[in-house]
This record gives sequence, structure tokens and C-alpha cells, in this order.
Amino acid sequence: MQLNALIVCLFIMNTYFYSQKSHIMHFESLILSIKERREMLQVTQEMLADLSGVGLRTLKQFESGKGNPTAETLNKLGNALGMELTFKIIKTETSE
Repeated sequence: MQLNALIVCLFIMNTYFYSQKSHIMHFESLILSIKERREMLQVTQEMLADLSGVGLRTLKQFESGKGNPTAETLNKLGNALGMELTFKIIKTETSE
């Protein structure tokens, strides 16, 4: 038996679970949540890149679903948009 860990990301009032099985569905929700927040605040991608310190190309790739942002990048984007990013490690058991 092997122990794996799940990372739980909390953005404002939405919860996203990161795991191999649900990665794509929840990653798309995460992208949408950040993009909607940016648009609601009437912040352009260029402005968010400047405010967050994240490269414009990185931000564009992330919002198009082509990027693979680090936790640091997500944290910078969240902070710039007034969103809280929290990681919680949850151990799960898997059988081989």
C-alpha cells in the first residue's frame, strides 16, 4: 500500500481539489475563476502581469489552458487579484 498526497487549493469561496483523476476539470475551474475575477475588476492581462510580477506570456498561456503554473505563480496572481490561495496536504491511501 502506498500513501499519496492531494493538494487542496482554496480560492475565495471556491475549493479546487488537485489529483491525477480530476486535474483537468478542476484546473479549468481554477483558470476560469482567476480570469473571471480579473475581468470583474476590469484588469487587462497586461495590467495583471505588471501588478503580479508574472510574465505576460505566462499569464496568457495559463488563461488559455496551455500553461503549467507553479504554486508561486498562482499565489502571485491570487494576491494581485485579492484572492486567497491556501494549500492543504491530504494523505490518501492507494493500493497497487
